[in-house]
Amino acid sequence: MSRPTLIAPSVLPADFSRLGDEVAALEAAGVDLIQWDVMDGQFVPNLTFGPDVIASARSHCSVPFEAHLMVLTPDVMAEQYVQAGCSRLIVHAEACTHLHRTLTNINDLGATAAVALNPATPASAVEHVLDLIDMVLVMTVNPGFGGQAYIATMEPKIRQIQQLLEAAGRADDVHIEVDGGIGPETIAGAAAAGANVLIAGSALYSDPEGLGHAVSDLRARAEAARG
Repeated sequence: MSRPTLIAPSVLPADFSRLGDEVAALEAAGVDLIQWDVMDGQFVPNLTFGPDVIASARSHCSVPFEAHLMVLTPDVMAEQYVQAGCSRLIVHAEACTHLHRTLTNINDLGATAAVALNPATPASAVEHVLDLIDMVLVMTVNPGFGGQAYIATMEPKIRQIQQLLEAAGRADDVHIEVDGGIGPETIAGAAAAGANVLIAGSALYSDPEGLGHAVSDLRARAEAARG
């Protein structure tokens, strides 16, 4: 596959009292981008990062930020997160009544758009918006909390997304991201199925050898699985 292997942390396990230092440490560890899990207490039963929090961390590192909007009102919130420094916004197909319009709006704001699919949502939900996105996120947990167990039965869905991209002629320029339970024991399955952007949270922060080792180890395992 020509898409690069990208390791991206979720900052949910980070120390929220020192997020600037945390994102700087992640960049030093070799991550390719940083994902902000934005939760609204409605679409998912948790509350996390507002745009001002993200904006306050933006000057502390140079890697791209993406916002995973686990929210019921992405159209209302999108502009604030672009202004906060997120170059990609990920919206949930399940939250968007007019998904095509939402993605068009994100692109018009100057960001790139991506679609996330919950475990019960089929791959076909993105089939008719592939021209508007640069990534599909396959959730390998039900969103809302960190530290959940990887759902291996999502790997066939990853393969289905890859097939949709190939049929649309976009297999080289639309990323496939996975999020949920990614660690040393699970990353190979996701990567072998076609994912090239791997979100890791707990696995990065719990590595006894530190963030740098965790990032290098996950990248090596993913690249080996992708061939």
